[in-house]
Amino acid sequence: MIFTRSHHNHARLNVPTLVYIAAIAIITTRCVDLLMVFNMLGLRGAMDFIHRSVQTWSLTLVFLSSLLLLCIEFRCAFAIIKGRNWGRWIYLLSQIAASGYLWAASLGWGYPELFSIAGETKREILHSLVMQKTPDIMILVLLFLPVQSRRFFQLQ
Repeated sequence: MIFTRSHHNHARLNVPTLVYIAAIAIITTRCVDLLMVFNMLGLRGAMDFIHRSVQTWSLTLVFLSSLLLLCIEFRCAFAIIKGRNWGRWIYLLSQIAASGYLWAASLGWGYPELFSIAGETKREILHSLVMQKTPDIMILVLLFLPVQSRRFFQLQ
């Protein structure tokens, strides 16, 4: 029967607008980041970057870690839309790890310098890092501060 009504035994998920915006922002910022990198490097530059990234074990590890982090962030975005509390916590941890690595690489403690932020002093580097991470900070604010967002994840 085409016109029969199907009965669902589970409640529909009503995602708060701020949570939905945060999840879409995660996906959008990562896609735009990738597009900007490929636009800046071009196809040949991207291939050269990948070729250079697999020259040594440490570069390969950093390259694969960055790809893994990208996949984790995408997975977190979809988990957040489904109301999975672990999604926002893993996203928070991924941002702490990425910011920590960028900070360390920028101060010369990390490898390679490709993943570092230019600056003369620690203060300039920190300012640039905060400016670069502002969209991610805003996403985290949307996920953790509003009462509707916190309640949504507590009820799931």
